[in-house]
Amino acid sequence: MQSRHPRSKVRPASLCLETINRERERVLVKMNKFSMLFFFFVTLILISSPQATARSSIILKPQSLPSFAPNISQSSSASCSYTVTIRTSCSSPRYTRDQISLSFGDAYGYQVYAPRLDDPSTRTFERCSVDTYQIYGPCLYQVCYLYLYRSGYDGWKPESVQVYGYYTGTASFYYNTYIPNNVWYGFNYCSGASASTSASTSAMKWFGRVFQMLFCVECWKGLFGSV
Repeated sequence: MQSRHPRSKVRPASLCLETINRERERVLVKMNKFSMLFFFFVTLILISSPQATARSSIILKPQSLPSFAPNISQSSSASCSYTVTIRTSCSSPRYTRDQISLSFGDAYGYQVYAPRLDDPSTRTFERCSVDTYQIYGPCLYQVCYLYLYRSGYDGWKPESVQVYGYYTGTASFYYNTYIPNNVWYGFNYCSGASASTSASTSAMKWFGRVFQMLFCVECWKGLFGSV
Protein backbone atom coordinates (compact mmCIF):
# COMPACT_ATOMS: atom_id res chain seq x y z
CA MET A 1 0.00 0.00 0.00
CA GLN A 2 1.53 3.24 -1.08
CA SER A 3 1.56 6.25 1.32
CA ARG A 4 0.49 9.56 -0.09
CA HIS A 5 2.43 12.66 0.79
CA PRO A 6 0.74 16.06 0.44
CA ARG A 7 2.13 18.00 -2.43
CA SER A 8 3.49 21.44 -1.60
CA LYS A 9 2.54 24.18 -4.01
CA VAL A 10 5.56 25.85 -5.53
CA ARG A 11 4.91 29.46 -6.52
CA PRO A 12 6.65 30.76 -9.60
CA ALA A 13 9.58 33.10 -8.96
CA SER A 14 7.87 35.85 -10.96
CA LEU A 15 4.83 35.74 -8.65
CA CYS A 16 7.04 36.07 -5.57
CA LEU A 17 8.87 39.05 -7.07
CA GLU A 18 5.57 40.68 -7.96
CA THR A 19 4.33 40.27 -4.37
CA ILE A 20 7.57 41.73 -2.99
CA ASN A 21 7.36 44.69 -5.38
CA ARG A 22 3.75 45.39 -4.39
CA GLU A 23 4.68 45.28 -0.70
CA ARG A 24 7.63 47.55 -1.34
CA GLU A 25 5.50 50.11 -3.18
CA ARG A 26 2.93 50.01 -0.37
CA VAL A 27 5.63 50.75 2.21
CA LEU A 28 7.03 53.58 0.07
CA VAL A 29 3.59 55.18 -0.27
CA LYS A 30 3.11 55.07 3.50
CA MET A 31 6.54 56.58 4.08
CA ASN A 32 5.85 59.40 1.62
CA LYS A 33 2.56 60.17 3.37
CA PHE A 34 4.38 60.26 6.69
CA SER A 35 7.02 62.56 5.18
CA MET A 36 4.39 65.00 3.96
CA LEU A 37 2.68 65.12 7.38
CA PHE A 38 6.04 65.53 9.10
CA PHE A 39 7.05 68.43 6.86
CA PHE A 40 3.61 70.06 7.25
CA PHE A 41 3.82 70.11 11.05
CA VAL A 42 7.43 71.29 11.01
CA THR A 43 6.46 74.15 8.69
CA LEU A 44 3.65 75.18 11.04
CA ILE A 45 6.07 75.23 13.98
CA LEU A 46 8.65 77.32 12.11
CA ILE A 47 6.02 79.79 10.92
CA SER A 48 4.41 80.20 14.33
CA SER A 49 7.70 80.55 16.26
CA PRO A 50 8.68 84.05 14.98
CA GLN A 51 5.08 85.21 15.53
CA ALA A 52 5.14 83.91 19.10
CA THR A 53 8.47 85.65 19.65
CA ALA A 54 7.08 88.91 18.25
CA ARG A 55 3.98 88.68 20.43
CA SER A 56 6.02 88.04 23.56
CA SER A 57 8.38 90.95 22.82
CA ILE A 58 5.48 93.42 22.68
CA ILE A 59 4.86 93.08 26.42
CA LEU A 60 8.34 94.43 27.26
CA LYS A 61 8.46 97.87 28.81
CA PRO A 62 10.31 100.76 27.14
CA GLN A 63 13.76 101.61 28.43
CA SER A 64 15.82 104.79 28.50
CA LEU A 65 19.07 104.78 26.53
CA PRO A 66 21.26 107.78 27.39
CA SER A 67 24.04 106.56 25.08
CA PHE A 68 21.79 106.51 22.01
CA ALA A 69 22.71 109.02 19.31
CA PRO A 70 20.75 109.30 16.06
CA ASN A 71 22.68 108.97 12.83
CA ILE A 72 21.98 112.34 11.24
CA SER A 73 24.11 111.59 8.16
CA GLN A 74 21.73 108.84 7.05
CA SER A 75 18.81 111.27 6.96
CA SER A 76 19.97 112.54 3.57
CA SER A 77 19.56 109.04 2.12
CA ALA A 78 15.80 109.34 1.61
CA SER A 79 15.28 106.27 -0.55
CA CYS A 80 12.23 104.79 1.19
CA SER A 81 9.01 106.15 2.65
CA TYR A 82 7.53 105.19 6.02
CA THR A 83 4.13 105.92 7.51
CA VAL A 84 4.40 106.58 11.24
CA THR A 85 1.23 106.66 13.33
CA ILE A 86 1.50 107.97 16.89
CA ARG A 87 -1.43 107.57 19.25
CA THR A 88 -1.43 109.80 22.34
CA SER A 89 -2.94 108.39 25.53
CA CYS A 90 -6.17 109.81 26.90
CA SER A 91 -4.39 110.23 30.25
CA SER A 92 -1.72 112.47 28.68
CA PRO A 93 -1.79 116.24 29.35
CA ARG A 94 -4.45 118.09 27.34
CA TYR A 95 -1.73 119.45 25.05
CA THR A 96 2.06 119.60 24.97
CA ARG A 97 4.54 122.16 23.72
CA ASP A 98 7.49 119.83 24.25
CA GLN A 99 9.95 119.09 21.47
CA ILE A 100 9.51 115.49 20.33
CA SER A 101 11.77 113.54 17.98
CA LEU A 102 11.73 109.98 16.68
CA SER A 103 14.31 107.45 15.51
CA PHE A 104 13.95 103.82 14.40
CA GLY A 105 16.02 101.29 12.51
CA ASP A 106 16.99 97.69 11.82
CA ALA A 107 19.64 95.25 13.05
CA TYR A 108 22.05 96.08 10.20
CA GLY A 109 22.86 99.68 11.10
CA TYR A 110 20.29 101.46 8.91
CA GLN A 111 18.39 104.17 10.74
CA VAL A 112 15.63 106.72 10.13
CA TYR A 113 15.73 109.94 12.13
CA ALA A 114 12.88 112.45 12.32
CA PRO A 115 13.64 115.53 14.46
CA ARG A 116 10.95 117.83 15.82
CA LEU A 117 7.66 116.14 15.03
CA ASP A 118 5.92 118.52 17.42
CA ASP A 119 3.84 121.45 16.21
CA PRO A 120 1.58 123.03 18.86
CA SER A 121 -0.05 125.26 16.25
CA THR A 122 -1.61 122.19 14.62
CA ARG A 123 -2.61 120.65 17.97
CA THR A 124 -0.10 117.83 17.59
CA PHE A 125 0.05 115.20 20.35
CA GLU A 126 -3.03 116.41 22.14
CA ARG A 127 -4.79 114.07 24.54
CA CYS A 128 -6.54 111.11 22.77
CA SER A 129 -5.19 112.26 19.38
CA VAL A 130 -3.78 110.20 16.51
CA ASP A 131 -1.05 111.83 14.42
CA THR A 132 0.25 110.36 11.17
CA TYR A 133 3.53 111.30 9.47
CA GLN A 134 5.14 110.44 6.16
CA ILE A 135 8.85 110.09 6.89
CA TYR A 136 11.64 109.42 4.39
CA GLY A 137 14.94 107.72 5.05
CA PRO A 138 17.21 104.84 4.08
CA CYS A 139 15.59 101.54 3.15
CA LEU A 140 15.44 99.24 6.17
CA TYR A 141 15.09 95.51 6.51
CA GLN A 142 12.94 94.77 9.57
CA VAL A 143 12.28 97.59 12.04
CA CYS A 144 13.44 96.20 15.38
CA TYR A 145 14.07 99.31 17.49
CA LEU A 146 12.35 102.64 18.03
CA TYR A 147 13.08 105.54 20.37
CA LEU A 148 11.29 108.78 21.22
CA TYR A 149 12.95 111.90 22.57
CA ARG A 150 11.13 114.62 24.54
CA SER A 151 12.45 117.95 25.75
CA GLY A 152 10.21 120.36 27.65
CA TYR A 153 8.08 120.89 30.74
CA ASP A 154 4.53 119.93 29.74
CA GLY A 155 5.03 116.18 29.62
CA TRP A 156 3.63 113.69 27.12
CA LYS A 157 2.27 110.15 27.32
CA PRO A 158 2.09 108.23 24.03
CA GLU A 159 0.02 105.08 23.88
CA SER A 160 1.62 103.45 20.84
CA VAL A 161 3.79 104.09 17.78
CA GLN A 162 3.30 102.17 14.55
CA VAL A 163 5.75 102.18 11.65
CA TYR A 164 4.76 100.91 8.21
CA GLY A 165 7.06 100.51 5.23
CA TYR A 166 6.55 98.86 1.86
CA TYR A 167 9.45 96.47 2.44
CA THR A 168 9.41 96.29 6.24
CA GLY A 169 5.72 95.72 6.86
CA THR A 170 4.21 96.99 10.10
CA ALA A 171 6.04 97.25 13.41
CA SER A 172 4.15 98.31 16.54
CA PHE A 173 5.63 99.61 19.80
CA TYR A 174 3.40 100.04 22.85
CA TYR A 175 4.39 102.72 25.37
CA ASN A 176 1.39 103.76 27.47
CA THR A 177 3.74 105.60 29.81
CA TYR A 178 5.20 109.09 30.14
CA ILE A 179 8.36 109.84 28.17
CA PRO A 180 11.14 111.06 30.49
CA ASN A 181 12.75 114.39 29.75
CA ASN A 182 15.92 114.80 27.67
CA VAL A 183 16.64 111.11 27.06
CA TRP A 184 15.94 108.66 24.24
CA TYR A 185 13.27 106.27 25.45
CA GLY A 186 11.94 103.19 23.69
CA PHE A 187 12.43 99.61 22.58
CA ASN A 188 15.18 97.49 21.07
CA TYR A 189 14.30 93.98 19.87
CA CYS A 190 17.17 93.67 17.40
CA SER A 191 19.22 91.04 19.26
CA GLY A 192 16.17 88.82 19.72
CA ALA A 193 15.07 89.31 16.13
CA SER A 194 18.47 88.39 14.70
CA ALA A 195 18.77 85.37 17.00
CA SER A 196 15.31 84.07 16.14
CA THR A 197 15.95 84.64 12.44
CA SER A 198 19.25 82.77 12.65
CA ALA A 199 17.65 79.91 14.56
CA SER A 200 14.76 79.70 12.11
CA THR A 201 17.16 79.68 9.16
CA SER A 202 19.27 76.89 10.69
CA ALA A 203 16.17 74.89 11.51
CA MET A 204 14.84 75.33 7.99
CA LYS A 205 18.13 74.09 6.52
CA TRP A 206 18.15 71.06 8.83
CA PHE A 207 14.53 70.16 8.15
CA GLY A 208 15.13 70.74 4.46
CA ARG A 209 17.80 68.04 4.45
CA VAL A 210 15.53 65.67 6.37
CA PHE A 211 12.67 66.43 4.00
CA GLN A 212 14.90 65.77 1.00
CA MET A 213 15.97 62.41 2.42
CA LEU A 214 12.42 61.38 3.26
CA PHE A 215 11.19 62.25 -0.21
CA CYS A 216 14.08 60.57 -2.01
CA VAL A 217 12.01 57.73 -3.46
CA GLU A 218 14.94 56.37 -5.43
CA CYS A 219 16.96 56.18 -2.21
CA TRP A 220 14.24 54.17 -0.50
CA LYS A 221 13.87 51.93 -3.53
CA GLY A 222 17.59 51.28 -3.50
CA LEU A 223 17.48 50.54 0.22
CA PHE A 224 14.58 48.11 -0.02
CA GLY A 225 15.94 46.63 -3.20
CA SER A 226 19.18 45.73 -1.46
CA VAL A 227 17.39 43.89 1.37
